[in-house]
Amino acid sequence: MTTDIAQTIADLAADGVRYLRFELPDLHGTSRSKTIPIAKVEDYARRGLNLYGGTLAQDTAAQVVPGCGLNAEICYADSLLFPDWTTWQPVPWKPGVAKVICDSHFIDGTVMEQAPRRTLARLLDQAAERGFEVTLGHEFEFYLLDGQTHAPLFQGVHIFNSLRNDYCDFFTALLDHLQLMGVDVITHNSEYAGSQFEINFGAERGLAAADKAFTFKNAIKEFAHHSGYHATFMSKPWPDRAGCGCHVHIGLLERDSGRNIMLDRHDSLGLSPTARQFIAGILAHAEALSALCNPTPNCYHRLKPHTFAPSNISWGIEDRSALVRVKATGDEQTHIEMRGASGLSNPYISAAAVLAGGLLGIEHGLNLSPPVSGPSEDVPDLPPLPKRLESALDALAADSALQYLLGTDFVHLFNTVKRFELQRFHNHISDWERAEYFEVY
Repeated sequence: MTTDIAQTIADLAADGVRYLRFELPDLHGTSRSKTIPIAKVEDYARRGLNLYGGTLAQDTAAQVVPGCGLNAEICYADSLLFPDWTTWQPVPWKPGVAKVICDSHFIDGTVMEQAPRRTLARLLDQAAERGFEVTLGHEFEFYLLDGQTHAPLFQGVHIFNSLRNDYCDFFTALLDHLQLMGVDVITHNSEYAGSQFEINFGAERGLAAADKAFTFKNAIKEFAHHSGYHATFMSKPWPDRAGCGCHVHIGLLERDSGRNIMLDRHDSLGLSPTARQFIAGILAHAEALSALCNPTPNCYHRLKPHTFAPSNISWGIEDRSALVRVKATGDEQTHIEMRGASGLSNPYISAAAVLAGGLLGIEHGLNLSPPVSGPSEDVPDLPPLPKRLESALDALAADSALQYLLGTDFVHLFNTVKRFELQRFHNHISDWERAEYFEVY
């Protein structure tokens, strides 16, 4: 290890890296970091880089959240960041700067089990113990806006419109930068609403998939800022325009052979019993999963019928209105697509949530109901998804099996921070309330 660290840093310096960011994915999927001159990196890599331990527990406004376990409860102590050298990438728009994703430890060296990246790693280990290797992919939508006014660059409905796809030179540079950072871009296009876009990249096995999604989102926001734009993955910035979703793609391979466990060529739908149990598990825990995949009050404005977003707990073959869309291709590409996550969701948490629900379905041998005919959103007797974050958090609090699999320390942290945010949300007096009631009463 000593030789590996020294050699890695020497290689970075030889490649022209002068500064290295130690990045921590926080509870919201945002990059928190410190920038280190390359000459100082080796010392921090060995003994850990000190960072305020409550960084993982800050809410969306970076406020200190009481009762979460990482603030006053540990006397506001530091944590230690240790780099995962498999994750280092250049920051192409900052010559001489590179980044590496880190894992967080308590000051005594023990791992912070509450960390989202650690939570997903733990779930992947549990899948491996059951003989599975997991493939993951995240499919995000976002808006690119004027950097000063935050207004859309253009209006209307222009999905796949070639002029809008390449509306400004920013996108060519962005695609180049993403690929230099290890994000293997597959497609880029304008999306349903004016100034909305989608860039897809390849699936990956294990933790590397969420690392790629983390890099993707934070790179877009940072490079947009440096280019005079503002990029947002917010679920529903405007009530009358398309929301931003994240479709979580997940597949299971047999760990020893690499065979696709979800595929059964003799089944009428091409799905194995394991795939059916996995889907049934996601549906059984869908209400609790909604809190993890839609972690802000704004997210629930998106989950409505006839918006290409799910509104009920459902599944179907190639059904874009279902919560679980099954890509039953009849070959080794067979996998599932969970369409219920928000664009602002943390990729480590959304992946861990979907995987946990699926594993519970397999563990308990759950039966999958037949798919409905026609779009799932038009079936009135299917149970609805939660319509408010409060309801989803209540469902998470009541789902002891899911809590156990995700880790009670993580769930406690997540629930405490989200309840704190919700209280601030409810304390806010909106413009609508003033406009509606100020003069009348």
